[in-house]
Amino acid sequence: MMDKTIAVILGGGAGSRLYPLTKSRSKPAVPIGGKYRLVDIPISNCLHSDVRQIYVLTQFNSASLNRHIKNTYHFDSFNRKGFVDILAAEQTPNSQQWYQGTADAVRQSIHHMENNDYEYVLILSGDQLYQMNYRAVIEKHIERGADLTIATIPVNGEDATGFGIMKTEANGTIPTFIEKPGLDQLSDWVSEVPDHLRDQGRVYLASMGIYVFSRKTLLDLFNKYEDAKDFGKEIIPAALSEYNVYSHTYEGYWTDIGTIKSFFEANLELTNELPQFDLYDESRQIFTRARLLPASKLSGTTLEKTIIAEGGIIEASRIERAVIGIRSRIGRGTTICNAIVMGNDYYPSLEQLETTNGIPPVGIGQRCYINNAIVDKNARIGNDVRINGGDHLKDGHYDNYSVVDGIVIVTKSSVIKDGTVI
Repeated sequence: MMDKTIAVILGGGAGSRLYPLTKSRSKPAVPIGGKYRLVDIPISNCLHSDVRQIYVLTQFNSASLNRHIKNTYHFDSFNRKGFVDILAAEQTPNSQQWYQGTADAVRQSIHHMENNDYEYVLILSGDQLYQMNYRAVIEKHIERGADLTIATIPVNGEDATGFGIMKTEANGTIPTFIEKPGLDQLSDWVSEVPDHLRDQGRVYLASMGIYVFSRKTLLDLFNKYEDAKDFGKEIIPAALSEYNVYSHTYEGYWTDIGTIKSFFEANLELTNELPQFDLYDESRQIFTRARLLPASKLSGTTLEKTIIAEGGIIEASRIERAVIGIRSRIGRGTTICNAIVMGNDYYPSLEQLETTNGIPPVGIGQRCYINNAIVDKNARIGNDVRINGGDHLKDGHYDNYSVVDGIVIVTKSSVIKDGTVI
């Protein structure tokens, strides 16, 4: 069953809502949790579910994603069915355009999958944080004789207005669907849910953007609706009236990393004593590139609710509610709170640790204060820099940093000189 399943991870478009983190990388390649990439989440879910034929579709800034996939996911040479492949948008005799949407991306790429022996196609997003057993979804799909299964998550009325909402029957079939209903429409979209969810007001089933198609159904839909570009807006509504479409309800933690704010909050949530997304569950560990870095070294630092990845050299005074990435270098007397420091791709040499021509070395200098901020990789922040994000700052994109929803993002490889105040 699982060896008859192909997973297709949608890399998304330009990632404009995650800009400037997507300025030089695709959305699935954005670092998360100090040492991972977003694409590691759905791939790890696949591997734990014994789905080992995996394609990642991308078209924007795919070089770093290609490197990460190549350096991370190596399968046994005797396991011929196991692979993680990148399928970048390409011009062909049948199409001269880049991917125009989620459905168009799969349609343009599906000819690359013809040599695989598969019966089911698992469509996944590359920018969500969750831990799901896809085996359970596919087994239920087969048991029901479904043509299409849509993973749904129960949400409350406030959240329901931001999602596509499925109305389900008692047997789990989905007869109708509405995209981002207004508050005045919600009374018509209540579904049957267990009592503990009803008590929480989570009576609306939101599409998670996770689909299981039977192979014949997917090809039929592509043939019937040749101009359809998007699954959620076009393919799914068309399928409801013609095929057996079922809901698979997921009650665990799930969040869409679609914006800077949601990315920021999801990372900081990992620092809680009992985070909803559990990085420490060995049965559901997140796989990523094995870099073989030394352990992080700390000197004189007070830590509170902080994740520190390997390879760091940290002399900060205090770090609170922060995610500190690989190879991070943080100088003496610095305070960091409510922040994501993504770390560095390399260690500077002794000569490079000296400030030259007013340009500080890679890392964060001495006596800095950084609050409500994201420091992207390889940034150079000098001494006595003060960055204090919040609603008092005007959103915008500037030379070396951006402000989005009050969060300051120091862009990748940028330079913030000594004494700068943001």
